[in-house]
Amino acid sequence: MEPRHTSSIPGDRRRPWVVGVSGASGTPFAAAVVRALLHAGEAVDLVVSRAARLTVLDETGHPFRDAHWREDLARLLARGADGTPDAYDVDLGAVRCWPAGDLAAGPSSGSYPAKGMLIVPASTACVAGVALGLSKDLLQRAASVTLKERRPLVVVVRETPLSGPTLRQLVALDEAGAVVLPASPAFYAGAVSAQDLVDFVAGRALDAVGVPHKLYRRWTGELGGGQGDSGAKHIPIEGGGGRRVGDSGASADAGD
Repeated sequence: MEPRHTSSIPGDRRRPWVVGVSGASGTPFAAAVVRALLHAGEAVDLVVSRAARLTVLDETGHPFRDAHWREDLARLLARGADGTPDAYDVDLGAVRCWPAGDLAAGPSSGSYPAKGMLIVPASTACVAGVALGLSKDLLQRAASVTLKERRPLVVVVRETPLSGPTLRQLVALDEAGAVVLPASPAFYAGAVSAQDLVDFVAGRALDAVGVPHKLYRRWTGELGGGQGDSGAKHIPIEGGGGRRVGDSGASADAGD
């Protein structure tokens, strides 16, 4: 059996969010969600599927390995959506990483104290597996557990176009209690970079589970409200969860 990897936080004080990363394109979405959860003071249990490891390698040029998960995750979370290395400084002390093949891992059981789960990005194969209850790996099993325990499950599907079978499976997930959240960025917040678009999707995923963040400017009912901040570019995330390197302490949306 593959080795399990634990964080330094005592188990009786942890109630993490499980973050599942499937093989769909979109590793920056996963990185933004994990960074923001950590910034909000949340613990994270990470499950990276075998297919996702190929995507990480393809999209970043670097591997994600069980034996070196901390080093590889630190590099992934430090990377900006535009490929800039070391764009963020992230503390991994609240992260636990479980091998995708470990079906005896904590998140595989309903008695494990998790708050809920976000699958980001979610491939159509992952959507099908969760909708059908296949539990072929830890990611799918953790999602099935989340549904049966009536905990929040957010499925950030990243595929286009969507076929009829996938649409029916997404409806089945919605009926089972999941939030189906397509990776569809909006432009009213004044996005000027790829990171802004990624952060919007990540922010909406966190909105769905009630985790506070400052990843994007919210709609206030004022037309063109995001245009005035176009010069501010990226809204910085401060603190151990992922302060962007080179940012000052001031937040771009301090007037909200």
